[in-house]
Amino acid sequence: GYSQVFTESAFLKAIWNTLIISLWVGVIAVVIGSLLGWLVTRTDLPCKKMVRALVMASFVTPPFLGAFAWTLLAGPNAGLLNKLYRSLTGSEEALFNIFTMEGLIFVMALYSFPYVFSMIANVCELISSDLEDAANILGASKLRVALTVTLPLTAPALVGGFILAFLHSLSLFGAPAILGLPAGLHTITTQIWALFQYPPRLDLAAAFSVPLLVATMLLIMLQKKILGRRGYSTVGGKGGQRRLVQLGIFRLPVFALVLGIIALSVFLPYWILLKAALAKAWAQPLTWDNFTLENFKFAFFEYGDTQAAILNTFKLGILTATVGTVVAAFIAYITNRQLLWGARYLTFFALAPLVVPGIVLAVGLFLAYARPPFVLYGTIWILFIAYLTKEMPIGFSQAETTFKSIHPELEDASRILGANRLVVLRDVTAPLARAGLIATWCFIFIGVIRELSASILLFTPKSKVVSVVIFDLKEEGQIGVIAVLGILLLLVSFLVILAVQWAVGRDVLATRE
Repeated sequence: GYSQVFTESAFLKAIWNTLIISLWVGVIAVVIGSLLGWLVTRTDLPCKKMVRALVMASFVTPPFLGAFAWTLLAGPNAGLLNKLYRSLTGSEEALFNIFTMEGLIFVMALYSFPYVFSMIANVCELISSDLEDAANILGASKLRVALTVTLPLTAPALVGGFILAFLHSLSLFGAPAILGLPAGLHTITTQIWALFQYPPRLDLAAAFSVPLLVATMLLIMLQKKILGRRGYSTVGGKGGQRRLVQLGIFRLPVFALVLGIIALSVFLPYWILLKAALAKAWAQPLTWDNFTLENFKFAFFEYGDTQAAILNTFKLGILTATVGTVVAAFIAYITNRQLLWGARYLTFFALAPLVVPGIVLAVGLFLAYARPPFVLYGTIWILFIAYLTKEMPIGFSQAETTFKSIHPELEDASRILGANRLVVLRDVTAPLARAGLIATWCFIFIGVIRELSASILLFTPKSKVVSVVIFDLKEEGQIGVIAVLGILLLLVSFLVILAVQWAVGRDVLATRE
């Protein structure tokens, strides 16, 4: 298997395509994410809370759904932006062709930059302006200040953001499948999926999964090696104030630029999905004659797979989020309080799935549970195991942050007063950890309902989920139904976030950053 993977030109081409695409996605995500992160935290940009919310909307949007929306916007023939361009210029050529490597890089970068934004925004909020002012007083130019003060302080976040965006694009399946396959452009993930089609070549799929797994492990090791010996800290307190950079006459133009970037990932895709869901013919203007609710009726009541897929999706989302939060909280509490010998090994196992791309995890689960003694393939339980494993690093990281913020002395004081550990957990720790654990549940739930890369290999006709149905409908050309299901996923995600924010009384997405 390894010999064939590393000698056949088709496989080598898929590996090369993946590396090129991920490299450019990482670079573009760093440029956009760091720019927006700096503008939101260190300048007098208008409407900062709104910008943060819109960036997080981009984070919540499943990349495969964004890719589908851009096929409607920038498809070479019927794409609405190309139709608008032709009507304005009279040209017969398309302005955009989303079914190219450049188009794929563009779309994947739109849904990768929020990772970089979160990291850069956090760092910029911690950097005191006094450090930069001191360099200016000593005669350094703005460029030298940027290179010798600001850049070193943000370097860990920049490198970490690049590697995170690179890894995110490396493991994506939906966007490469929707935009790359029509152009004959394979990546590692789509090639693994192709090897599962009839007749399946499981040996080659397993062999082809290993390079992807090794690449993610090496990147995380590289990140630790680069940043492991470089530590920077800033001095806070009353003197460590952050003075905002005044944009002056550029304030509104820069704000327009920010809205333009967000329009590419949020406004335009959401608008085209809503238009397609409400139109008889999605490519025509949304007039009263073209308006219809039949797409909703067909999607929810007439199309055979939809109801079962919606039920499976939300059942798996609720179950995985609940079990995942309990397990993550249990492990995080044990490791944070050092209650057991070797607790650090639990941390390792909780975070280990971080280096396993979803489609690689699916290959392993298929090989493990498609034959006796544990035959789970064909049931939703194999999807539950996949989702729980895939989301555990996120749940554990959030839970660990929550327990780190609760000082052990609060628990010790209760125990000194006679309470046992269970009473302390119930009366002290649980109330203080409530908001963080609710946020953990929220993140796991949203991660499950938008997951495609593992689901696409593990589903059967009885265990389809909404993301898989959307992918199948793309092959059938059911544009209106896809738009309806896409809006459902987005609406549920935002409702969950709003409900959790209302319940805990603060912005839970801030904890994700």
